[in-house]
Amino acid sequence: MLPIGPMMIEHRLIERMIKIMDAEAKRIKKEGVLNLTLIDKTVDFIKTYADRCHHGKEEGILFRELEKKNISKEHKKTMDELVEDHKLGRELTGSLAKAREKAAGGNHSQVAAVVDIMEKLVNFYPKHIEKEDKHFFMPVMGYFTDSEKDAMLKEGYEFDQNLIHEKYRDVVEEFENQ
Repeated sequence: MLPIGPMMIEHRLIERMIKIMDAEAKRIKKEGVLNLTLIDKTVDFIKTYADRCHHGKEEGILFRELEKKNISKEHKKTMDELVEDHKLGRELTGSLAKAREKAAGGNHSQVAAVVDIMEKLVNFYPKHIEKEDKHFFMPVMGYFTDSEKDAMLKEGYEFDQNLIHEKYRDVVEEFENQ
C-alpha cells in the first residue's frame, strides 16, 4: 500500500465529520441554539484527528521527506499552500473553540460567530482535501522508491500508535498543572 492510502482513508472520515458540521450549522441558524457537546467534540475531532493526526503525518513525514527531494516548483508550491491551509484550519478551529466558550458564557451574539466559523470550516475542508487527493498525493509518490514508501507507511503507523498516548498524557498534565 502506498503511504498515502491511510491519509486518503482519513480524508473520508474528515468528510463525514464535515457533513455533520454542515447539518449542525444549518440547525443552529434555524433554531438559534448551540449543541455545546457537539461543538466540543467537533473541535476535539478537528484538533486531534484532522490536524494532529492527519496533518501531523503529512507535515511530519510526507512533507519532511519531500523536502529532501528535488521536487518540481509546482509540487513545492502546492506543498507550501497545503501547509498554509493547515495553519488556516488550526486558526479557524481555535476561533470556533473561543466563540463556543463566549456563547456558553452567555454572549448570545457569539452564536452567529460559531455558525460563521463552522461554515468556513465546511467550505475549507472539501477544497483542501480535493487539492491533496487529486492534485498532490499521487503525483508526488513518483519521487519515492518502494522502500522509501514502505518506510513512510511504517512511520505513519508508529505515529498513530503513539498519538493516543500523547493526547491523554497531555490531558493528565494539564490537570496536574492547574
